[in-house]
Amino acid sequence: MLRIDLDILQQWIPVGGRVLDLGCGDGTLMSSLADNRQATGYGLEIDAEQITTCISRGVNVIETDLNLGLGSFQDDSFDTVIMTYSLQVMRRPDQLIDEMLRVGKECIVTFPNFGNIRTRSYLMLRGRMPVTKQLSHQWYDTPNIHFCTVHDFDTLCAEKNIRILHRKVVTERFPDKQLKGLWPNLFGETAIYHLAK
Repeated sequence: MLRIDLDILQQWIPVGGRVLDLGCGDGTLMSSLADNRQATGYGLEIDAEQITTCISRGVNVIETDLNLGLGSFQDDSFDTVIMTYSLQVMRRPDQLIDEMLRVGKECIVTFPNFGNIRTRSYLMLRGRMPVTKQLSHQWYDTPNIHFCTVHDFDTLCAEKNIRILHRKVVTERFPDKQLKGLWPNLFGETAIYHLAK
């Protein structure tokens, strides 16, 4: 069973579309897109074990360090470029989003919302960096170097004149599920953005 954010973003992938999945992990999403949306394309991954799993799943995967950009791909090579839960580990996420929108007609980004009330409360009440399901590392061993909130990402899109086609926030907890529509930055745990130039 796919994570809820992956289930939502699949609805934004055109049937038969060409997809590039950045930081594709074990290939679960690309495999699901091939089965459910008849999508074709590639996954980009840096971890050797994950690459091996992708290959065993039949996912076309290329070993790549995303921090070096997407220079090997031409403009508008893909219908959709996807990056799930990797934005916060990139050295320059703003530049990578530019690259995503260069090589893809649209892009989809998901990230943990650091503005979530539970993250804020953890920091306020405990005085320590939060450790949650979405942010599961300690401050000293985390791969996450750029935390952002829904408001931060909205501002980045406005500054870069990026169109937000869809924005959803998801959470698994009560009462957050009922309140996330009113205050997405406060109650959303994961943000899901569908973007275009």
